Amino acid sequence: MLLSQLSAAASPLTQEQVQKLQGLVAELNPIQQAWVSGYLAANANTAALSGVVGGQAPAAGEAAALTILYGSQTGNAKGVANQLKAAAEAKGLAVKLVNMADYKPAQLKKEKFIAVAVSTYGEGEPPEDAENLHAFLASKKAPKLDGVKVAIIGLGDSSYEFFCQTAIDFEERFKALGAETVVARADLDVDYEDQATAWIGGAVDAFEPELKAQSQGSAQVIPMAGFGAAPAQSQYTKQNPFAAELSVVQKITGRDSTKDVRHIEISLEGSDITYLPGDSLGVYFLNDEALVDETLTLLNIDGATEITLGEETLSIRTALIEKLELTQSYPGFVEKYAQATNNAELLKLVEDKAAMREYIEARQIFDIIKQNPSDISAQDLANSLRKLQARLYSIASSQAEVEEEVHLTVGLVEFDAFGEKHFGGCSGYLAHRAEEGVQVKVFSEHNDNFRLPSDDNTPVIMVGPGTGIAPFRAFLQERDAREAEGENWLFFGNPHFTQDFLYQVEIQGYVKSGLLNKVDLAFSRDQAEKVYVQDRIREKGEEVFAWLEKGAHFYICGDANRMAKDVHQALIDIIKAHGGKDDEQAESYLKELRSNNRYQKDVY
Repeated sequence: MLLSQLSAAASPLTQEQVQKLQGLVAELNPIQQAWVSGYLAANANTAALSGVVGGQAPAAGEAAALTILYGSQTGNAKGVANQLKAAAEAKGLAVKLVNMADYKPAQLKKEKFIAVAVSTYGEGEPPEDAENLHAFLASKKAPKLDGVKVAIIGLGDSSYEFFCQTAIDFEERFKALGAETVVARADLDVDYEDQATAWIGGAVDAFEPELKAQSQGSAQVIPMAGFGAAPAQSQYTKQNPFAAELSVVQKITGRDSTKDVRHIEISLEGSDITYLPGDSLGVYFLNDEALVDETLTLLNIDGATEITLGEETLSIRTALIEKLELTQSYPGFVEKYAQATNNAELLKLVEDKAAMREYIEARQIFDIIKQNPSDISAQDLANSLRKLQARLYSIASSQAEVEEEVHLTVGLVEFDAFGEKHFGGCSGYLAHRAEEGVQVKVFSEHNDNFRLPSDDNTPVIMVGPGTGIAPFRAFLQERDAREAEGENWLFFGNPHFTQDFLYQVEIQGYVKSGLLNKVDLAFSRDQAEKVYVQDRIREKGEEVFAWLEKGAHFYICGDANRMAKDVHQALIDIIKAHGGKDDEQAESYLKELRSNNRYQKDVY
C-alpha cells in the first residue's frame, strides 16, 4: 500500500528512482526496512546540519571520495564492489558506489580515486551495464585522467578464451588516458572469493594514505555504525545457500523433440528468499556418482581417503560428488593435473593456448581424467580442481503468483563424445538424477538491469526464443497479478510447433484473457525456409517501431552470441526503415533506449 501511494503521490523522486526503491524494499524484511528508514532520516538531518544544499556535498568532500564503479552480468562483480565498499568504509574512507549503467561518463574528469570491479562474458564482451562506459573510454570524448589513481579487479571464467578481457580493456584505457594504477590488476576465475578478499585489502591500503590526507577539513561521511550495526543478513546467499525441496520436474517438450526442456518447481518454504521478475536463481548440484566412482577406480584412489578443502576435511569421494567441478573444462585444471601427473602431452598443451582451447572444447573434466589416467594422490587431485560453482537460471515465476515457490525453465545440455552420452552438470542432475522431494541448495541473484517498467501502463515487447521464455513467463504472471494496463507483445521461437511450444496452454490463456495483446511465433523447422524471431520482428517492423515511439520497453532473453545480436541488427534495420535514420542514428536511438532502461537484455 505504501509503495503504491509513493508511486501515485507527488514525489521528488524520478520514476526510475521509485522503481529502484520498490525493488530494494521488496528485498528487505521489516527489521531491515526500519533500520534503513532510521539511517536515511539521520543521514538527511546530518546533511542539513552540515550545510549541504540541494543534495550536493561540498566539493572538498567529493575530491576525497573513492568512486567504485561496477559492471556485473550475474551479480558477482557487484558483490565484490560491495565488499570493497565495506572494507574502505571500515577504514573511515568516503566511498561512492555506482553501477556503471547509472554513471555519467562526463563525471570522470572530476574523479581522483577510482576502483573498477567488472566481469566479462561471451567473446570478451563487457556486461550490459558496462557497455556505455567501456565504449566511452575508447572514444575521442574520453578526458585526460592525469593524476587519477585507479585499481581494477576483473571476474571471469578461464574456460572461455577471452578471460577477464573487459578488465584488461578498462585498465589499458585508463592508462592510455594518463591514470595511474595503485595495485596490480586482479583477473579472477569463478572460484574467486579468497583472492578477491586479498586484493580488496591491498587496494584499500593503497588508496588510504592519499584519501585520508585529502579528506582533512572536508565534509565527513556519516558512518553506518552511528545508527547501530545493521542486523545480521538473514537472506540466503551464494556462500550460504538454502536447502530447498525440489517439488516438480516436468518435461515440457514433446517425445520427438530435438530438445529436452524441463519445467522445475522448487519450494522456498522456511526461507526468507525473495525475488523479482528478471532475477535469477543459483542452483548447486551433485556430480554423477557413477562417473565419480569410475574416475576413482581409474586413478587407483580409495574413495574413503580424506582430503582437505580450505578448512574442511572430508573424503575424496564426497568432495568429488558435492564440492568440486567435474564437468566444465578449463585450462587451469589441465595445467595442474599435467604437473601433478607429469603428463608430457598435457604439459605440451599448456604451452599452446589455441591447442588447449580446442582440446577442452570437446571434453569435460571427466573425459580428460579418463583419457589420461595416472598415479595421483587424492589430495593432489582435489588441488587440481576448482570448487563447484552454482549454475544461474532466469526465474520463470512471479512471487505474486506462486508465493513460496520459484520456477525454472531448464534446457538439458546433452551431447555424444568419445562413444558416450554426456550431460551438463546441473541440467543433467535436475533432469536425470535428482528425484522430486530431494533438497537442492539455492539462492536468489538480483538483476536490477532486467526489470519491468515501474509504470504499469507502459507497453512491453518481449523476445524470448527457447528457454529464453523463462523471465517473460515471470513478467506475464507479475503483470497479471498487478492488473497492469500496459500492452504486452511476445516473440517466441523454437524448432517445431507440435514439439517445442513451451508453456503453450499458459500463453494461449493469456491471449484469451487479453493480457497478451500480441504473440508472434517462429518455429524454424516447420517450413522449408528457416524462420527465427528476428525474421518475425522484421516482418512486424513498422508496428514494432510504432510501439517503441509510444514508449514501449524492449526485452531480449537467450543466446548472446547469435540470437541477441541478430535481434539487435533487426532493430537497427527497423529503426532505419521506419524512422528515417542512418546506421549511426539508429545505434544512437538504441543507446538512448538503453540509457533510459527501455532496452534490456538477459543473455548468456
